[in-house]
Amino acid sequence: MTETSKDKLCRISVSLPENLLQQFDTMVSEREYESRSQAIADVLHQKLNEHREEIGQEIMAGTINLVFDHSVPNLQKQLADIQHKYIDEVISSLHVNLENAKTMSVILVQGPGQTLKAIANEMISRRGVSTGKLLLSAAILPPVHPLPKHNNPD
Repeated sequence: MTETSKDKLCRISVSLPENLLQQFDTMVSEREYESRSQAIADVLHQKLNEHREEIGQEIMAGTINLVFDHSVPNLQKQLADIQHKYIDEVISSLHVNLENAKTMSVILVQGPGQTLKAIANEMISRRGVSTGKLLLSAAILPPVHPLPKHNNPD
């Protein structure tokens, strides 16, 4: 990365309780961050993404990760129908068959944070879905070719 493409770095001072700093230093070491600064920047990025998700109107990209029992009647169709319902937000999906009638799905999504949260909640709340999580990022995909608008002959 060239010097001109880097964000300008700013130095700050932070006061923390000693116990919190010790726990933080342990995390920095365990996760093998190069420095406290790198770890703090990572934590701030995560919290800012959570904040953007809560506000809900900023365009975000992410994944909906599901593990479900594919032997539950009609569940796979329900999940596919939800993806079709939100065709503007659902970019792609990957399904992997696991042991014991389980399937793992990773669904790539992009759109307003609130909409993506609604899609994830609609999928995760289905009977037969054992685990589900929405992971969002402020970084977004480049524009994809938009779908043509449907013309009603009315």
